[in-house]
Amino acid sequence: MVTPTENNHNKHLDLLHEYKIHLVKYIEILEKIDKQSEFAKDWNQSTIKERKQEIKVIDKVLKNLIRFS
Repeated sequence: MVTPTENNHNKHLDLLHEYKIHLVKYIEILEKIDKQSEFAKDWNQSTIKERKQEIKVIDKVLKNLIRFS
């Protein structure tokens, strides 16, 4: 039987995973904009780099935490 704490833990892991998916889509949108405008490319470069780093951290967290069944 799954305890309320385990349920809460799994819910937060799901939210973290959904946020990762959101970041991936956000990066894709920024990269599309970069292809259309040289100004946007310079503007978005640091944001894209930061979000990719954030995705790496989220991946590490998701891989290292236990998911309760």
